[in-house]
Amino acid sequence: MKIEFHHGPLAQIKSPLLAAWGFEGGPQSSGSVEALPSATQKMLEQLHASGELTGKAYECTLVHHPAGLAAERLLVVGAGKEEKFSVAQHLRLAGTAVRYARARNIHQLGWVAHKAETIRDAVEGAILADYDADKYRSDRNPEKRVDRLEIELGETEAGKAEVEAVKEAQVIAESVNFARDLVNEPSNRMTPALLAEQAVQMARQFGLESEVLGTDEIRSLKMNAFWAVAQGSSEPPRLIVIQYMPEAAPHTPVVGLIGKGVTFDTGGISIKPSQNMEEMKTDMAGGAAMLGVMRAIAQLKPKVRVIAVVPATENMPGGRAYKPGDVITSMSGKTIEILNTDAEGRLALADALHYARLRGADVLIDAATLTGAVTIALGNITTGVFGWNKEWVGRVLASAAATGERMWELPVDDEYRDLYKSSIADIANSGGRYGGAITGAMFVGEFAGDTPWVHLDIAGTRWNYEEKPYLAKGPTGHPVRALVHLLMNLHRA
Repeated sequence: MKIEFHHGPLAQIKSPLLAAWGFEGGPQSSGSVEALPSATQKMLEQLHASGELTGKAYECTLVHHPAGLAAERLLVVGAGKEEKFSVAQHLRLAGTAVRYARARNIHQLGWVAHKAETIRDAVEGAILADYDADKYRSDRNPEKRVDRLEIELGETEAGKAEVEAVKEAQVIAESVNFARDLVNEPSNRMTPALLAEQAVQMARQFGLESEVLGTDEIRSLKMNAFWAVAQGSSEPPRLIVIQYMPEAAPHTPVVGLIGKGVTFDTGGISIKPSQNMEEMKTDMAGGAAMLGVMRAIAQLKPKVRVIAVVPATENMPGGRAYKPGDVITSMSGKTIEILNTDAEGRLALADALHYARLRGADVLIDAATLTGAVTIALGNITTGVFGWNKEWVGRVLASAAATGERMWELPVDDEYRDLYKSSIADIANSGGRYGGAITGAMFVGEFAGDTPWVHLDIAGTRWNYEEKPYLAKGPTGHPVRALVHLLMNLHRA
């Protein structure tokens, strides 16, 4: 999507579709509709009086040959109640306009900018909306896209801040879509080796350091927890390592980003039910998200050092697969009793966190589709956040709030450790049914040691299960935007 600024009277814009938004209760004269000519507002007032224009969230009202405008069409998107307006809402309004235009084969959209600080949100929302997870459909229409988005500034001219905001938003949104593409791939086209190839190709394109460890190296490093998961599959595992180490930030903390990269999860010997098992191609969404973050920061160049580690494997019930009752010794030396082979992500993360610490990470943030339990607690709307270090948990939550990505902190407490105690090993890989999201997170945290650590359970938020006015059904790319915001602002903390 090409993004351009347009300076000049809104009344004179000759656009196939001009989009603005207004709040419920007064959509004819609020929000960005305020910037439209008085003749246009008067026309919208009549539509409001007739009940055709209400301003309810994501309501789309299309007017052909609108009074007071040279544009062919005017689209008014409802913003809902003003007191509930947020960053997320502004992204969604722009996204709604884009998806509305796409459905009608309109390739150029003019977006009436309300305030300079919302331009970034509008651009992100537009690019995220211009995405469909339909790559393998033979009837897909690749031309059904919005090719050009014009930010309509009216009499205001774009300054350096606005230009930079658009560039940054475009990089971030395209990096989210990169992660979405990875998650959307079926597991026969996204094996651990192919995921590693995609990561290396991305790193090479954007000037990042990359390294991929294969079976022999993983085993020689005694990453036995990771290898236990991998050994049942005929597809060899890969440990993907991507580094961003700018010379301008030699003394800053090294942030370790660890993403679960299970490219397909059958559950292993503790096999999953067949219903919905096809969704387990998305079990590498945490790894994909971390690769998306690295793609973004490579271009945005924050003054922070980052190392991303993605343990990529399948979890299969082969003849060599690990079994319930096995005891394995992790890279850290902790012994783990296997109670459930479907609790495999925490094993891969255990060795990956320890490896990141050995590579110099001063802070650890992991993202994983770790538990179904978190979806019981928070549904498919909010990511569960866990961590020993409240300062870093707070930073992650602040970035989530700033970007409109929903996250909520869940407790970690020593009393929960009793649930995953083992009588024959240091710890067990399952804490049972109750508090499953908490015990799963705390198991991972055992391998962070005294390093500040934050865990994001994205099992619910990695996928959008139904078409929304502003977002296609399919992978979400969550939480790329929040983590990029965190890294971009660490030097200001």
